[in-house]
Amino acid sequence: MRPLQCVLRAQRWSAPLTSMCWVLLRTCRAHSSVSSTSSPEGKSSEVPKDFSSRLATGPTFQHFLRSASAPQEKPSSPEVEDPPPYLAGDELLGRQRKVYLETYGCQMNVNDTEIAWSILQKSGYLRTSNLQEADVILLVTCSIREKAEQTIWNRLHQLKVLKTKRPRSRVPLRIGILGCMAERLKGEILNREKMVDLLAGPDAYRDLPRLLAVVESGQQAANVLLSLDETYADIMPVQTSPSATSAFVSIMRGCDNMCSYCIVPFTRGRERSRPVASILDEVRKLSEQGLKEVTLLGQNVNSFRDNSEVQFNNAGSTNLSRGFTTNYKPKQGGLRFSHLLDQVSRIDPEMRIRFTSPHPKDFPDEVLQLIRERHNICKQIHLPAQSGSSRVLDAMRRGYSREAYVALVHHVRESIPGVSLSSDFITGFCGETEDDHLQTVSLLREVRYNTGFLFAYSMRQKTRAYHRLKDDVPEEVKLRRLEELITVFREEASKVNKTSVGCSQLVLVEGFSKRSTTDLCGRNDANLKVIFPDTEVEDITNPGLKVRVQPGDYVLVKITSASSQTLKGHILCRTTLKDSSMRCTA
Repeated sequence: MRPLQCVLRAQRWSAPLTSMCWVLLRTCRAHSSVSSTSSPEGKSSEVPKDFSSRLATGPTFQHFLRSASAPQEKPSSPEVEDPPPYLAGDELLGRQRKVYLETYGCQMNVNDTEIAWSILQKSGYLRTSNLQEADVILLVTCSIREKAEQTIWNRLHQLKVLKTKRPRSRVPLRIGILGCMAERLKGEILNREKMVDLLAGPDAYRDLPRLLAVVESGQQAANVLLSLDETYADIMPVQTSPSATSAFVSIMRGCDNMCSYCIVPFTRGRERSRPVASILDEVRKLSEQGLKEVTLLGQNVNSFRDNSEVQFNNAGSTNLSRGFTTNYKPKQGGLRFSHLLDQVSRIDPEMRIRFTSPHPKDFPDEVLQLIRERHNICKQIHLPAQSGSSRVLDAMRRGYSREAYVALVHHVRESIPGVSLSSDFITGFCGETEDDHLQTVSLLREVRYNTGFLFAYSMRQKTRAYHRLKDDVPEEVKLRRLEELITVFREEASKVNKTSVGCSQLVLVEGFSKRSTTDLCGRNDANLKVIFPDTEVEDITNPGLKVRVQPGDYVLVKITSASSQTLKGHILCRTTLKDSSMRCTA
């Protein structure tokens, strides 16, 4: 046996021993039923029923240290792990208990939900979309802003009623917090909300069956250790929507940028990338399932660097965008994002490729050239600016000035004609003056983004800003500035989107519009929502054939009106990605 195998996966982790001890104390308090094991001499010995006796015969802390001192290479394929000595093998099985999953936050959390469900499904759990019939409720959480966390606290208060009113004839309802909020707040959640049974950080989803088994004994369980190498490369995420036309594919986890405002490096750990081969295998399987779009995901997706193949470890350092710097030493070797993007785009010419969220520093010319050349790589780039003031950007430790950012925007538009741009902005950061704010307003007007994500600054513990800067912009000023940014963004986005009126655009059909059962909706190359009537049209690949389009079909839509967020038009024909022009034609 390999005692505490799930926890001992920390053997290459850099977390303090105190954190490891906390996990051990939380998880070694389990209670389970009697089972039998075989001794080395071949005699059958009964596992003590009394938990204290079972714990006394289990692994010691010295055993933990001894195991941690002998790191081993990860197997190339997943292996079946023996259960911890304090749990019988069948206690790790879900026994067809029903799991209800709720996802909050970014696309990475959507992908994490699919990973967690894949793991639980293999352990015998069932999925339910009915909250009332759930035996286990798991919330996949976000910690990027205070508002995101408050949403979870409010949700827990709602679930508390459900748990307390649970009929005694049913198994007890178990509630778990997964993801970034579990990682950031740890014990505070367990101590503040006694009705929370389980915590699992972003790198601990493999441990969910064990944690749930411990919870069944009536104890709380947690594993929030961060990993230096966990990427879930061997786990195929299970799509949560059977009718989906697109999927997220996680290619790397964590972030090394250490921007002064950002909690991500502290909730998701250091950057580590999946092997290229495992990513390509996942994309091929999605293509075989008929999906028509994949989005490559990562906290800093375009800094991807696969070091799993030794022959590429002597490659030069990463090429950065001109005028950009990093907060860390240049990284040597590995297969880079341009290589991955090239290989992914070759798998299926009828599958659109997107990626998010990138950092502006990681857009060397080879990436831009590839986006321009490949018809199935969407001509849409996310360029998070965060601020239009060089002084604020320096305080944020973004690694560029306003001038360098604007130069990159011009270079991107010269390299990829017709490219659509989106961005992130934070208003009210520490020390931001009214002049700094007006510089951000002017950047919005100068660049004219198609899509924007704008937020008021929310101070996060552990960040550099928390320790070294002062959150000195009043809340009412933050909200006023945010409203001004939103107003300007919408004005400029409307102007940009209205240039599409009268043009024909390729749209991937997603399904019926949420506001009308007679309209369909989909997304164009710029990732903008397009609404159009559901009517019979000609199939361009079968002249004369009239068809009703379905989710997953590509159609040409002539745009008749536009707003800051949505385009409307009428459908012309069903077509294919390869045979269609991506450019706007009159």
